[in-house]
Amino acid sequence: MPFTATVLTMFPEAFPGPLGVSLIGTAWREQDLWRLETVDIRGFSADKRGFLDDTPAGGGPGQVMKADVVAAALDSVERLQRPLLYMSARGRPLTQARVREWASGPGVIVLCGRFEGVDQRVLDARGFEEVSVGDAVLAGGEAAAMVAIEACVRLVPGVLGQAQSLVEESFEDGLLEGPQYTRPRSFEGLEIPEVLLSGDHKKVAAWRRSQREEATRERRPDLWSEHLANLQAKGGKARGE
Repeated sequence: MPFTATVLTMFPEAFPGPLGVSLIGTAWREQDLWRLETVDIRGFSADKRGFLDDTPAGGGPGQVMKADVVAAALDSVERLQRPLLYMSARGRPLTQARVREWASGPGVIVLCGRFEGVDQRVLDARGFEEVSVGDAVLAGGEAAAMVAIEACVRLVPGVLGQAQSLVEESFEDGLLEGPQYTRPRSFEGLEIPEVLLSGDHKKVAAWRRSQREEATRERRPDLWSEHLANLQAKGGKARGE
């Protein structure tokens, strides 16, 4: 069975969104390399009006999604040993390492919260892993779910076609991706770096590596420190160190 992403959401109409376009969309719609399912949480409410939220215990603003309704929606899905992800601003950051792990398995089940969030008891009882896509608060988990699913699906064999294109991307080896160029050779007075036009593959590879290291050192000192520690453990060093 191909990689399958099941999304528990109040708004199934939000999907597939960007997951349905380009190579990823083709891999889903035409090639069956991965699958996308949505479950409307509202359909599991015992309330005749379809309400699935209530006021926070202890008082406070907003509403909270009820544990029993979310549990019923989840329990309607065949888990197939897939991890349970809850998209949350307080979750652990989404990382490429976690994405690779999920992408190598049968798929993911993703819960999209709304309002003030989801009753903690269902998260604990069902073993959800809380995942954050950034230090910002969204109106709901749908956009974040698409980010996590796309990050996984693009690693599924055959979806993007060129495995080599994945090797030097940001985070794959602890470094950020370097700059890219294409024709025309000159654009508004800015030239393509000469080394890229030299035809010397070793020089090109060395230049690209140096650019990746520079970008990581300047933009993500946390990743750079980790990269240096890994190099030191292997007895190597970064260029310029």
